[in-house]
Amino acid sequence: MNILVINSGSSSIKFQLLQMPSEIVMCSGIVERIGHEDAVLKYKTNSIDVVRSERMESHKEGLELIVGFLLDPEKGVIKDSKDIAIVGHRVVHGGNSFSDTMLIDSKVKEEILEHAALAPLHNPNNLEGIRIAEQLFPSAEQVAVFDTAFHQTLPEKAKKYAIPNDLYQEQGIQVYGFHGTSHKYVSEKAIEYLQLGKSRIISIHLGNGCSITGVLNGKSIDHSLGFAPSNGLIMGSRSGDIDHAIIFYLVNEMGYGLHEVDDLLTKKSGMLGLTGYSDLRDIQEEAEKGNTDCILALEMNAYRIKKYIGAYMAAMNGLDAIVFTAGIGENSSVLRKMVCAEMNYLGIELDNESNERKLNVIREINTTSSKVKILVIPTNEELEIAKQAFQLLN
Repeated sequence: MNILVINSGSSSIKFQLLQMPSEIVMCSGIVERIGHEDAVLKYKTNSIDVVRSERMESHKEGLELIVGFLLDPEKGVIKDSKDIAIVGHRVVHGGNSFSDTMLIDSKVKEEILEHAALAPLHNPNNLEGIRIAEQLFPSAEQVAVFDTAFHQTLPEKAKKYAIPNDLYQEQGIQVYGFHGTSHKYVSEKAIEYLQLGKSRIISIHLGNGCSITGVLNGKSIDHSLGFAPSNGLIMGSRSGDIDHAIIFYLVNEMGYGLHEVDDLLTKKSGMLGLTGYSDLRDIQEEAEKGNTDCILALEMNAYRIKKYIGAYMAAMNGLDAIVFTAGIGENSSVLRKMVCAEMNYLGIELDNESNERKLNVIREINTTSSKVKILVIPTNEELEIAKQAFQLLN
C-alpha cells in the first residue's frame, strides 16, 4: 500500500511516499522558505536527488510542484494518481474535537477550519493541502493526524489557565499543545535507544516553530505551546512568551488594531523581529560576522530554552535525557552548545566534539560523565503519520 504523507509547516512542506507496512521510502523531500524569492524544493528517490530553487508564494504552489515531480515520466515514482491508496496529513490544531487519527470527511474539514483561528499559520495550510490532495488523488483515502493528540495526557493542573472556570469548561480555553507527532516519535525513540523502563525525557523541537515537552513514562505532562501555537520558546516569526499587558498597551496607547497586534506577534516577531532574518542559518552566519542583533537573538533563544528545561526537570523530579530534534535542533550545533552551556549543576554536560559531528542518525552528544543523556534524534513525523494512517485503515 502506497501512502503519501504531506506535512505542511508554517513556511515549509515536507513529504514522503512510503510503502506500508514495510516502511520503504519511495521518495521524500521538502519545500522550504515558502513566501520567499529563494524558495527551494528538494526531491529525492533511490536514483535521483534534485534541488530546485524558485519563487514560491504559497503552499498551494509548493504542493502542486511536489505532485508534478511524483508523476513526472522521468523523475517520478508513480504513473497514476490511483497508485496512492492513502494521503496522510499533519493537522496542527484539533482542539478537543480529535484525540485520535481520523478519516477525513466534510465534518472533519469543518472542524479543522473552525480551529484555524487558533493556528492561523498552520490549519489553513493544512486544510489547503487536504483540498488539493482530494483533487489530485480522488481515489485515495484522506487521513488526518493531529499535533494536539499527543498532549491529551496533560494533567489538568498543567493544561488549565488561571482564568474563570466557565472559559475552560464551556469555551475550551486551555493548553492544547502542538508538534505532538514529532514529540511522540522522538521520545519513543529515546526510550527505546536508552532502554528505559520508567523515563523522564525533555523533547526539544526546534524549527521555524519551536516547542518543548516534558515526557514522563512516554506521556506528555507539560508543554510550552498552549491554546494556540504562539507562546513558549522564541520562534522564527512568533514572539513566544510575552506579557499580555503589552497587547493592551499596543492597542490602548499606541493605536494598534487587534489584527495588527496578532500579525505583529505571529508574523513579525521572534527571530525575524529581533534580527530581520527568520531562518536560523542566516542568523548564525550574521552572528559569526559580528552582527550584535543576531548574537543577542541567539543568546535570548538559548536562554529561553534553558529556563524551560529547568522547569520541566522540576515538574518530573529529575531527568534522564534531553532530545534535540527538527530542522534547527538536528542541525544547529551552535544553538545546542549554547543551550547546554553552564548546565553542569543539573547534570547536563555537552561533548563539543560529538556535538559538531553531522550524522543523520540517533546520537549521543553528552560527555561520558554527564548524568543526563543529550541526544540528537532526527524526527520523522512523516513515518509516524504513515504508521497511524495505515493502522487506522487496516
